Amino acid sequence: MDNQFNFVLALPEIVLCILATGILLVEAFAKSKDSAVSYSLSLLSLVVVAVITLFQWNTGIVGTTFYGQFTADPLAHLLKVCSYLAVLATLIYSRQYLVERQMVKGGEYYALSLFALLGQMVMISATSMLTIYLGLELMSLALYALVAVRRDHLGSIESAMKYYVLGSLASGFMLYGISMVYGATGEVSLAGVAAVLQSGKFEQMAFVLGVVFVVAGIAFKLGAVPFHMWIPDVYQGAPTAVTLTIASAPKLAAFAMTLRLLVEAMNAVAISWQPMLVILAVLSLAIGNLTAIMQTNFKRMLAYSTISHVGFVLLGLLSGVTDGKLASGAYGASLFYMVTYVLTTLVAFGVVLILSRQGFESEEISDLAGLNKRHPLLAFAILILMFSLAGIPPLVGFYAKLVVLQAALAAGHVVLTIVAVLFSLIGAFYYLRVVKTMYFDEPAVNAPVIGNQLSFRSGVLSVNGLLILLLGILPGGLLALCVQVIDASLKFAQ
Repeated sequence: MDNQFNFVLALPEIVLCILATGILLVEAFAKSKDSAVSYSLSLLSLVVVAVITLFQWNTGIVGTTFYGQFTADPLAHLLKVCSYLAVLATLIYSRQYLVERQMVKGGEYYALSLFALLGQMVMISATSMLTIYLGLELMSLALYALVAVRRDHLGSIESAMKYYVLGSLASGFMLYGISMVYGATGEVSLAGVAAVLQSGKFEQMAFVLGVVFVVAGIAFKLGAVPFHMWIPDVYQGAPTAVTLTIASAPKLAAFAMTLRLLVEAMNAVAISWQPMLVILAVLSLAIGNLTAIMQTNFKRMLAYSTISHVGFVLLGLLSGVTDGKLASGAYGASLFYMVTYVLTTLVAFGVVLILSRQGFESEEISDLAGLNKRHPLLAFAILILMFSLAGIPPLVGFYAKLVVLQAALAAGHVVLTIVAVLFSLIGAFYYLRVVKTMYFDEPAVNAPVIGNQLSFRSGVLSVNGLLILLLGILPGGLLALCVQVIDASLKFAQ
């Protein structure tokens, strides 16, 4: 169902844009500035666009529109639904934290979160390099503003400036790379670039130079070494609610951008970008795990943990093309890893948000000392997610690592597989250190962690944690779905 202007395919984006703008207008004219209306409208907006996307997916509404620059396919539907759920959980976890710190007066946080989500949705459905860049900038500008939303906090302002400067540099890399690829192929649509590369009629030197800059831009958004320098500072300096916003749904959009650019458009010349992904993967696994060992700040430790997990995602992506043949199972494994990692990240920062209270951020690992004596449920939740991130069975993190390593072995990357396993064993140390702190160290404060604030957030956190356990025991359904949407969406790349 291809059409130059088929607005039905872009209905979730159109509806979300209208609703996010409406939230800004409501807050501008509302007499009360407690943001309760914005919070409720934001949750409602997410439910509405989720229903629309699920309806499109269930009824098989697929195709391209806007002159081939935008697509609705199973991959887009899956990643959008996962993004909605991630943002929904983020808003629920963050509500009390934001209110206590008076960060939601005027509703800017909720509107910016929805506009960032809109940018992610455009990135996920983009089938043109220009559309990808448009979505990337919409998401990035909203995230820059979110990091600085706590205007009275020096650390947040400093992090926002670092993020803005480095993010602008990365956007410049990406745009320059896109211009070089366009100059080499004469095409901006991903299908057009793929066709030109298949024919072999392109300027090779200009194209390779463009790919280098495109991969650099992708690596920054994913947080891969050596383009990782923004992640620890931004994660630590930003308000925890914003850190969770950055650490969850945007990763799915960055992964979609990587698939669209490298797999859909450039799989015919995978030899030009696979070696770069090898270097990025190894450096991310090494520096991410080794540096995390030295961290005492919990958020900063999770930041370096993110970098190491990006190494696994890249390991799956670089294993997808072997001897010119595309293995959708490797991309499906990488997609499964990213989805389950975002699910685990939601629990990690959700617990930090619940533990935080007015005047106390609960950001240091030492703040978790004796948590099992003060609140066993939260301690068990952190234990589950730490074991999952470390790759300990039967949790989903173990199976996610396993399927990626199997894909790498199938592609003949034996040395890379061994390297990944070794650094995973090293990484287990800092995860287990957190568990030791909670269960064996004496608490610095004997008072209960939180009184009556756990109700709804506690329920969402419990469901989130149970999913990590259930998907580890029964991962087949989600993994099969990931492979299925890859097969259905990347047919022309086979």
